Amino acid sequence: MILERIESPQDIKRLNYKELKLLAQEIRKLIVEVVSKKGGHLASSLGAVELCLALHYCLDTPSDSLIFDVGHQAYAHKIITGRREKFYQLREHKGLSGFPNPEESEYDLFISGHASTAISWALGVAEAGRIKGKSTNTVAVVGDGSLSGGMCFEALNKCGELKSDVLVILNHNQMSISVSVGALSKYLTKIISLPIYNKIKNELEKFLSHLPFPAKKLAQKTKKFEEAIKGLIVPGIFFEELGFRYFGPIDGHNLEILIPTLKNILRLDGPRLLHVITQKGKGLKEAEKNPEKFHSFSSAKKTTFSDVFSKKIVSLAKKDKRIVAITAAMPHGTGLDYFARTFPERFFDVGIAEANAVGLAAGLAKKGLIPVVAIYSTFLQRAYDQIIHDVALQNLKVIFIIDRAGFVGEDGPTHHGIFDISYLRAIPNLVCLAPKDKEELEDMLEFALKIKNPVGIRFPKEEAYFLGKREKIEFAKAQILEEGEDLCIVALGSLVKEALRVRASLKKEGIRAGIINARFIKPLDESMLRKLANKFNIIVTLEEGVLEGGFGSAVLEFYEKENLLGKIKVKRIGIKSEFPTFAKREELIKLYRLDGNSIFEDLVRLLKKELLWQR
Repeated sequence: MILERIESPQDIKRLNYKELKLLAQEIRKLIVEVVSKKGGHLASSLGAVELCLALHYCLDTPSDSLIFDVGHQAYAHKIITGRREKFYQLREHKGLSGFPNPEESEYDLFISGHASTAISWALGVAEAGRIKGKSTNTVAVVGDGSLSGGMCFEALNKCGELKSDVLVILNHNQMSISVSVGALSKYLTKIISLPIYNKIKNELEKFLSHLPFPAKKLAQKTKKFEEAIKGLIVPGIFFEELGFRYFGPIDGHNLEILIPTLKNILRLDGPRLLHVITQKGKGLKEAEKNPEKFHSFSSAKKTTFSDVFSKKIVSLAKKDKRIVAITAAMPHGTGLDYFARTFPERFFDVGIAEANAVGLAAGLAKKGLIPVVAIYSTFLQRAYDQIIHDVALQNLKVIFIIDRAGFVGEDGPTHHGIFDISYLRAIPNLVCLAPKDKEELEDMLEFALKIKNPVGIRFPKEEAYFLGKREKIEFAKAQILEEGEDLCIVALGSLVKEALRVRASLKKEGIRAGIINARFIKPLDESMLRKLANKFNIIVTLEEGVLEGGFGSAVLEFYEKENLLGKIKVKRIGIKSEFPTFAKREELIKLYRLDGNSIFEDLVRLLKKELLWQR
């Protein structure tokens, strides 16, 4: 095998084209083998194998800077930069990250898990080289989907203005660039409205109409001709007007074209953009046919909280025509693909543009509709200003579905949703909730439709379950699950089930713990908290989020405001302030001591310290 001889990018420079093609096949085979077992981003990485080979063949990495946007395309890059053997531990705890990571390799410049970032990074790297007087290449690899993010356009604009020495590789793997890059539409309109363009088009149609062929086929050929002109002219004009020298589009799988083209372009100075066309899922027929399904591969077929939300929101939308749904390039992941199929005229996918998603929701809400915005917790961070300014300040009725809240597992630190409690609870007018189980999620969706405030509902990336005791949701009211005498555990969302396990363990030791299902992150059930302070000396809060500014902090702040901290002790249990690693979700729960056994052990130590433990 050729792959066994590849320990660094220097090794591939000694290969001929035939050997490089065989190497690409071997890399694809390895990616499919590993991802089928470990999960991961399959389709994009399969589509970028030749591109990664060509870039390392032409660049002098790591002296030259190669920056991947998001990192979904980077598996081949990892394999040929000394991580072939460790690739078998992809996304495992203490194994190999699913994204580029500088702690793993000097060939990775940034941790890249969010889209639309690479061109800004490359601009900074190139300008740093200019200031320091160092002459090296800086290349950013960007998928066409990332161009829907405003940060990409801002970076392209500044790069063109400064005439920075940056090469942007636009890896285009969609059917139509106009779909992925909405801003090109105005240039498209400009081109097709030019007199010369329309004169050629009209004369061609007249000419074809006199030929002895079926008119329908001729019309189709004319349409294809028009689309071909648009596809060739529009992207070039767009990027040229931003100050880039545009090259392409070229076949991103043809190494005999890619390598000499890259060598020539790298000799040039200033902003350059090479447009390559690739096929997602290349080499695996199932992934080629259905790239969205194989974007992030997993063999799990469990009913998740996302599935519960998906079915419930469609059910509610059938009864209430005001409900519309919005997502940011995640219809399948959030479960809104079912809504999109059922109500296509009431569904909006804005692409990788979370800020625009929230701004759009504000406009829809202003005119009496009820937008349901489903975005992963980690990506909702990107729309923080819009949540505050566009929605909460206006007190508009927008429902935020915060999927993947808490630990997300193998995608790691770029994707864990551990900050949303802290960054949302400070916002006026916003009501925030977390369901203890799947039935409560359904009830919270119904509740959110009834109140006037904007609402956020967070839930984990986890198999859905039912804990029992289904009760009506009332505004700012917690739920008593179990009475107690010795201490009280106030648990939020996903950790309610762990609280019930802790209670069972404590009960065996003669400790009677009360269990409260908080339900509301904001506003708190202040009446309930006062009652707890009058009954218990120790109150424990549980949350699957960072402790700083989190739910426990809200409880602590309330007791401080009420001058009750001298009377009671508040123990907060959650995630310490750091970026958690990648591992299976259940492993992370145990690693951060949020499982029932670990919480039980920590509470035993606390009780001994407080002299309440008699054994």
